[in-house]
Amino acid sequence: MRNLSRDKLKKGVITSSAGNHAQGVALSAIKLKSKATILMPITTPLVKIKAVKELQAEVILFGENYDESYLEALRLSKERDLTFIHPFDDIEVIAGQGTIAVEIISQLGNPPDCIYVAVGGGGLIAGILTYIKNLWPKTKIIGVEPEDADAMSKSLKENKIIELENVGLFADGVAVKKVGKLTFEITKKYVDKIITVNNDEICAAIKDVFEETRSILEPAGALSIAGMKKDIIEEKYMELNLVAIACGANMNFERLRFVAERAELGEYKEAMLAVEIPEKAGSLIDLCKLLKERNLTEFSYRMSNSQNAQIFIGLQVNGLEDKNC
Repeated sequence: MRNLSRDKLKKGVITSSAGNHAQGVALSAIKLKSKATILMPITTPLVKIKAVKELQAEVILFGENYDESYLEALRLSKERDLTFIHPFDDIEVIAGQGTIAVEIISQLGNPPDCIYVAVGGGGLIAGILTYIKNLWPKTKIIGVEPEDADAMSKSLKENKIIELENVGLFADGVAVKKVGKLTFEITKKYVDKIITVNNDEICAAIKDVFEETRSILEPAGALSIAGMKKDIIEEKYMELNLVAIACGANMNFERLRFVAERAELGEYKEAMLAVEIPEKAGSLIDLCKLLKERNLTEFSYRMSNSQNAQIFIGLQVNGLEDKNC
């Protein structure tokens, strides 16, 4: 935005974002004495909407996801003659996000073995890849995506940009259907691999960070930590220097209940089973014998007919020891 002409700044800028970029544009508009219009999905957590409004930006809620907001922002930019500031597929934005790599280098001094980065549209990982791979080429850069918003993973596999039909909204900060052209090319050139994680694993990562630092990350912000944990387990890493970038803390308080419930599953401390048993004397006792001495966390018994009964059971398990049982 600093590179825009005075005339363009006077007319104003517009963007679409569900998180950090929205606040960045709004703050920059204040500093540059411009006016910012921010398109956000109607599903955006209130804490993010409030933060943008407090930065004096005009907030327009439109669409169920980022991609719908993006198309509307492009339409309004032409209608109102506003300059569109892309949240990820812009060389200046990518370079700006790459300054996080500068911070990592200045703090560590020596190259880490791996750096884990959350991936949505790809701006953050593209910036970090460009900087790190030119200074520390042996450091692995590993992207992390939600299983239900894995546009970059699918695009890399197909060697072309793939647009998802639907995206999950739990990690709303990275919920995009299609990555950028620039970010795809940079990621394809440099990235070592992409990991996907589920919502339970993200919740477990949020809990880990809270217990360690008393800080609360939003789902997208904890994505890299969830990916790092999964990679350590699958690759059996020992005594490596690993970095995970926590990139967002815009968490609605009401969401914490869901996070707390799902974290146990993400840590493999609870397993949920759906079981059908014969509706006859002794069947339930036989089932309990199979479960041995495990503690029950949830139990629901429903008889749909005279022959069988459906049981939903929550079991306390022993973490990773029981993961593959």
